[in-house]
Amino acid sequence: MSIFSTIAEAFPYILQGTLVTIVLVLGALALGFCLGLPLAVIQAYGPRPAARLVGVYVWFFRGVPILLLLFLFYYGVFNVLGLDVGTIGASCVVLGLASAAYQSQIFRGSLQALPQGQMRAAKALGMTTFQAIRSVTLPQALRLSIPGWSNEYSILLKDSAMCFALGTPEIMARTHFVASRTYEHLPLYITAGLIYFLITTAGLTLLRRLERKVRIPGYALIGM
Repeated sequence: MSIFSTIAEAFPYILQGTLVTIVLVLGALALGFCLGLPLAVIQAYGPRPAARLVGVYVWFFRGVPILLLLFLFYYGVFNVLGLDVGTIGASCVVLGLASAAYQSQIFRGSLQALPQGQMRAAKALGMTTFQAIRSVTLPQALRLSIPGWSNEYSILLKDSAMCFALGTPEIMARTHFVASRTYEHLPLYITAGLIYFLITTAGLTLLRRLERKVRIPGYALIGM
């Protein structure tokens, strides 16, 4: 059997893992956003004890490798709690928790990059701290965070390949399964790499379009 025929026969099977990979990445991004945004607000505007707790969370998930986190949660935390979330669910949750740590720092940096005078002006107009964050600083920070968020998307996509260690049927797991039986490792892994590259390019293109769409003409932090 030639290399090209092997790739042609294996490609539909490997391509099925693309949907799983996309679900993992989008689910992790969504979970990371829902957790990371309030964590960033707490670090930027919350009381010091709460900010320190968030710092511990960020320190843990940024300091422990993704592969080890997958094993710790799948064989440890979920097992102790009696949760049967499956390999896809476990992978999505772990990637999301880790992404929340990184996304929180993206959002925190954007919030702290805004001029402090905006918060003081909002309070002078009678707004509460929550109202000022929701209506004044957060909308600007979210716009400024899109480039960093795009980077987090590509990082999550690459991290999702480690989920094959749990048996999650994503691109890497399916490619490894076929390669271990056909012994055509290099061409199959190159094919998987091209699929990852296409997914990355498509996602970053959409995020760049979003960035251009929400950009405020003439907006700049300098001089504000």
